[in-house]
Amino acid sequence: MQDSPGRTGDPHASVAESMRRPEQRAVEALSVLAETSEGALAVDRAGRITWISPKYVRLLGLDPRDAVVGRPVDAVIPESRMNEVMQSGKPILLDLMRFGEQHFVVCRLPLRNAAGEIDGAAGFVFYDRLDYLRPLIDKFRALETRLHHTHAALAHERKARYRLSNFIGVSEVVRNVKLRARQFAARDGAVLILGETGAGKELLAHALHLASPRAAGRFVAVNMAAVPEALLESEFFGVAPGAFTGADRKARAGKFELAHGGTLFLDEIGDMPLAIQAKLLRVLQEGEIEALGSNQVKSVDVRIVAATSRDLEAKVRDGSFRSDLFYRLNVLPLRLPPLRQRLEDIDPLCEQMLDDLPPPVDGGSWLLTDAARVMMKRHAWPGNVRELRNVLEQATALAPGRVLDTAQIAEAMGAGVDTGPAVASTTSPAVATLAEALQDAERAAITVALRAAGGAKVQAAALLGISRSQLYDKLKRHADLAPP
Repeated sequence: MQDSPGRTGDPHASVAESMRRPEQRAVEALSVLAETSEGALAVDRAGRITWISPKYVRLLGLDPRDAVVGRPVDAVIPESRMNEVMQSGKPILLDLMRFGEQHFVVCRLPLRNAAGEIDGAAGFVFYDRLDYLRPLIDKFRALETRLHHTHAALAHERKARYRLSNFIGVSEVVRNVKLRARQFAARDGAVLILGETGAGKELLAHALHLASPRAAGRFVAVNMAAVPEALLESEFFGVAPGAFTGADRKARAGKFELAHGGTLFLDEIGDMPLAIQAKLLRVLQEGEIEALGSNQVKSVDVRIVAATSRDLEAKVRDGSFRSDLFYRLNVLPLRLPPLRQRLEDIDPLCEQMLDDLPPPVDGGSWLLTDAARVMMKRHAWPGNVRELRNVLEQATALAPGRVLDTAQIAEAMGAGVDTGPAVASTTSPAVATLAEALQDAERAAITVALRAAGGAKVQAAALLGISRSQLYDKLKRHADLAPP
């Protein structure tokens, strides 16, 4: 493969030399390495094999009569990373490559032409008998398996879990909500779900995604109240390698990038800080993100579903929420009714929830007495469906048998329970009476939570199932509450 000395001064030979394919020159230049290795090959810029040593053909167990040259390297060696070397322009000097049941220690080098451009790549197998490396290979396989399971679990978490059929209810208001949700799911505009804490906003967001044309994409959720303000920007837009001291050397994708092609659910959007609101607005307008510490702009295709228990219009008026962002999010508004406005749904909800809870110790299924049902329909349910489930779960834990009576329900409900005769109507009490009853129930629930938490507001908010900022807002409204 070496040129004869007599041709070195020939100008025509120089032209021929410059015109030879880069992988041919690489094989010649690295001939010693190719001869001493267990196998070698070269690929062109398109990732097609242009040369492979006979030793490599035998090592891979290929039939010498097979036309390997000209085929994509990934088709012959599925675990090959030659294309990655050409894309990055960086060599992989030592790597462990799997081929079927075998493992090889390999080296991969990019090939450049006279202009310094990537024109191909060469790869070499250093070791093919790795019995002495068996402990290392076993560890490698174990880590690979764990990584696979982690990716599978993460992918499962980023899938929507609820459909509209999971939104239980027989009332007219629930039927209207489901009809509106199906209509909105077919469109691609932003949806703003409005409703009290525990009314089922997250469930409906999942259902909107699964009923939409984006159902095959990811469903990624961010709770504004659960992420510290200092981390929100990186959580949304990602972090470039080494963006700040202590940052990972690898890029970390943000929620927008993860949700590309799918749905991004922004829960408790009313708690979003103003500084992040401006950046979110830009993404919604431009469809582009820029990772923290990066100058590279990426296009994203994401459908936004936002939810809040706050009065966003009031927050717009007091300047704590941007009006332009509100109008961007409020394209398709969907308002969820509180449980106290659909009391006829309590029976089907109880049936579904009791079926999901652990069965009684003595076997059979849970039985909710008529008196207990009446008591539950007199409750204001400030925590809505979430509170109902908590009450049933606690009642089943307290019950001596399979029957749930008023004693267990009253104890699970705690303070502020009205055990008097049931009202004649369970659908639409007078507005003034409803407002007063809600205020009284909310005040009682906050008092009980603060007393149980020893006055610690963060713990009290957790007991109530609301954010700390929501609790502070409610405390301002109930200024007459005495400290516990």
